[in-house]
Amino acid sequence: MVQTIQAKNVTLLDLETRFGLQFTKQEQFFREWQDNLPDISDTEKQRLDRIETNFSNLLKYPPTLENTVKMVVLGQLLDLADFYQFPLHIKSEASTQISAEDNGILIRGDIDVLVLLERLWLVVIESKKADFSLDIARPQILAYMLSNPHPERPSFGLIANGSSFRFLKLVQNPLPQYAMSRIFDMFNPGDDLYDVLRILKRLKMLAIDD
Repeated sequence: MVQTIQAKNVTLLDLETRFGLQFTKQEQFFREWQDNLPDISDTEKQRLDRIETNFSNLLKYPPTLENTVKMVVLGQLLDLADFYQFPLHIKSEASTQISAEDNGILIRGDIDVLVLLERLWLVVIESKKADFSLDIARPQILAYMLSNPHPERPSFGLIANGSSFRFLKLVQNPLPQYAMSRIFDMFNPGDDLYDVLRILKRLKMLAIDD
């Protein structure tokens, strides 16, 4: 009998034992969030500063719900990175599932935002309430990334809770492995939100050039 698990309830142990998923900290495995990042314009920086100001204001009036995070932060970032422009397109609340037939398990769920390029899975974005740790969403987003219909290609993910962001990379051949970037936070000293936009632009370039 097949056991069905909702993606929001899946654990890292489930993914490790049922699908053989492994975490790697090899420096060369995930260089895309560090190398060859494009510059951003002064106008884009001004819009990013406005996103930070808008989100800071929201935090004064809790609770900050997931849909609000998507509207005020993620939606604006995707727009700045041109993810709504051809040849990319967006699917919101897209359904997906993965199965491990030998182990009799089926994982189902709805992705917050799925960015596609002619069926190429580029970025999965899982947004959470502003007071949620990014680690809460890690098993869920990895489950979605494992359902990539093109397992021969790497997939990239982004977890965000409004102020904090973490990128992930997953490859499935010969064995499923993933790595993570450092955590970027818009309230850190410096310009972390600028780097988030640069990385999103870099991932878009990789997809278009593929």
